[in-house]
Amino acid sequence: MSEEEQKTALCSTLSEILESACSSPSTGFCLVTWAKGQSPHTSTHTNAQTQSHPQDVPEPESSQRSQDQQPSALAAEELDFERFHSVLHKRTVMSVSDLREEVLSFYHTWRGCCGVLLFLYSVILTKGIENIRNEIQDTMEPLIDPVHGHGSQSLVNLLVTGHAVSNVWDGDRECSGMKLHGIHKQASVGFLTLMESLRYCKVGAFLKSPKFPIWILGSETHLSVFFTKEMSLVGPESPSEQARRVFQSFDPEDNGFIPESLLEDVMKALDLVSEPEYVSLVKSKLDPESLGIILLGPFLLEFFPDQDSGIPDSFPVYHYNGLKQSNHNERVEYVEGTALVLGFEDPMVRTDDTPVKRCLQTKWPYIELLWTTDRSPSLN
Repeated sequence: MSEEEQKTALCSTLSEILESACSSPSTGFCLVTWAKGQSPHTSTHTNAQTQSHPQDVPEPESSQRSQDQQPSALAAEELDFERFHSVLHKRTVMSVSDLREEVLSFYHTWRGCCGVLLFLYSVILTKGIENIRNEIQDTMEPLIDPVHGHGSQSLVNLLVTGHAVSNVWDGDRECSGMKLHGIHKQASVGFLTLMESLRYCKVGAFLKSPKFPIWILGSETHLSVFFTKEMSLVGPESPSEQARRVFQSFDPEDNGFIPESLLEDVMKALDLVSEPEYVSLVKSKLDPESLGIILLGPFLLEFFPDQDSGIPDSFPVYHYNGLKQSNHNERVEYVEGTALVLGFEDPMVRTDDTPVKRCLQTKWPYIELLWTTDRSPSLN
């Protein structure tokens, strides 16, 4: 890609994130940038500027110098909490077309010193702090860990879906009388996490099956990106995939079964015939030993047998980790490979057992990965 294409792609993406975070178009979109002439690379702190920019923090008396001795730029290390916030400027735009123009005009700001933080502030103010408080499960939980600097799941969800909910399952769930919010619609970009392979959480279909074949991969400490050009991986939800998602929504503990009393509700939710006599017949067929439970596997076999997923057996894949130390020879670049998606575990094609693979197995249980490099890419 040319530099101009990269610029357009980045700014288009940033605009889309702000659009998805905007709770109400009538409130407009907020952009947080440096006040005029106050970026760390260009700001000068003269007495004249202090008067013309009252938002600036004046130099302490002991460090004030004559105008010709003023530094020509403020070093990033000098940007303490107070000064950083004193040189910010917030602007509001009311239309999507104006937003895209403005974001593009600040391309060098986003790529420069503190650009990520400025964009994060833009997202938070566009979303509205009160709206974030209403969506986040624990309002005492910071969006960024104060010790290690990791983004919380609420922050990841805000940037990926526009909603700062704390959970990754589909829809809302009741737990001990509390309503716990999850993801409510298919995301443009997906999310998979190593934490699911360790059974700490369960990612729902709205994040596992996004609109585009791009997935953010989460480890205990880091986020990287896995993607492919194979659009068949993200085709419309098949009837069996929809049935699995609906069934699992009635199984919040992820037991793989539901009480037989819920079978009628599941069948109604899937628009299956749900007359009492037919439901009773299905119960007796799916629970012949009268254990009082309906297993997911037999349920899918009964109503959606032999459905072809349409996924190719193999396709090119790419992984990107932006940390220098996580790349071979500390050179940040994409790692290319081939994914084999099988319907069962075949010991003849078993490859490595790396965190990347374990993470992807939460979506494709029998995936195998063949990388073009000597070592597998790192999730951390």
